[in-house]
Amino acid sequence: MWEKETEKLRKIVLDCGLNEETKWGKPCFDYEGKNIVIIQGFKDYCALLFFKGALLTDPDGILVKTGEHTQVGRQARFNNVKEISQVAAGLKACIFEAIAVEKAGLKVDTKKTPVKIPEELAAQFKKQPKLKKAFEGLTPGRQKAYVFFFSGAKQEKTREARIAKYVPKILEGKGIND
Repeated sequence: MWEKETEKLRKIVLDCGLNEETKWGKPCFDYEGKNIVIIQGFKDYCALLFFKGALLTDPDGILVKTGEHTQVGRQARFNNVKEISQVAAGLKACIFEAIAVEKAGLKVDTKKTPVKIPEELAAQFKKQPKLKKAFEGLTPGRQKAYVFFFSGAKQEKTREARIAKYVPKILEGKGIND
């Protein structure tokens, strides 16, 4: 799936002088060892993800956030080779800008949003102080993943069931996807 689109994107990226490696099972392109872009295939589209896309000016408006909470990466999404061909010059401009961003050593200033603990989890923390300590020992990303998952349930009963199911993993110091 997406073989022709992947090959077209690959040619565009390689024309910009980046090095190709396979990372996470996908074609990834770097500049002096720093990841610049990766080609991704999804069910509904293929994409070229810019690792520091938030720092790019994107004058053609071809980049989108990958998700609601995304702060850094940006994707150019495609459904066919024709769409890629139509924006090839804009993609190259973004790639060259991404290389310049890397050469300049620029970093994305991410917002450190505090994790809002669901009431049901806070109640468990009071009942089980070890759980609170274990949760606080998790990385911020793991904490957020749990909170998003627990909070995503509409009913209190479901939130409580989700929390109960994952208490052992939290106590082991593991993330929801570990």
